[in-house]
Amino acid sequence: MSTAFTPVAASARRGRGRAASSPRGFLKGQQTKAAIVDAALRMAAQVGLEGLSIGALAEAMGMSKSGVFAHFGSREELQISVVRAYFARFEAEVFTPAMAEPRGLPRLRALFERWMRYTSAELDSGCIFISGAVEFDDRPGPVRDALCAAVSTWLQAMERAAAQAREAGHLAADTDARQITFEIHALILALHYDARFLRRSGSTARAVRGFDNILARYGAA
Repeated sequence: MSTAFTPVAASARRGRGRAASSPRGFLKGQQTKAAIVDAALRMAAQVGLEGLSIGALAEAMGMSKSGVFAHFGSREELQISVVRAYFARFEAEVFTPAMAEPRGLPRLRALFERWMRYTSAELDSGCIFISGAVEFDDRPGPVRDALCAAVSTWLQAMERAAAQAREAGHLAADTDARQITFEIHALILALHYDARFLRRSGSTARAVRGFDNILARYGAA
């Protein structure tokens, strides 16, 4: 499961200069960059991708602005790196473990349950995919492209799982895999809105009931 993201600008590579001239320097540079991205992830969860600031990030890292800038080349490249890192974590915590389940309904259910738990764990901070969609829905460009690519890749994985459940006879033969994925995605968005914005209790339980209702409607065996 992979997604193509915009590469780091050449100017960022040049900015690392002498530090990248030796294996030890390169490794240290990569470790520093990973630490910056990790800090940026935490910051973006609170203020969104648009709220990311080279200056604020430099202050949080105890670095100079030029030191942070050298690893990315632009604020846009920093934002894309955050999207890529967020997707990698999401993939490791949701997709990869669920793929260990048997094909069909067990895998589809595992994907939903892990997705739901991941979303629930972010209620105090925020989901970069959801906040990013609000920030960049009408703003063409590389950051929007990176967000769309990540979300589309994930939804395609859900759609494949639904199609496999249909082929295994766990769902009705006329089940539309894209439609059931659309409805499952809608549940996740409703969970986030209901719990994070409206602060209503019992949102997770309602999401579980909603998922069971979807399966029943599509003739889950």
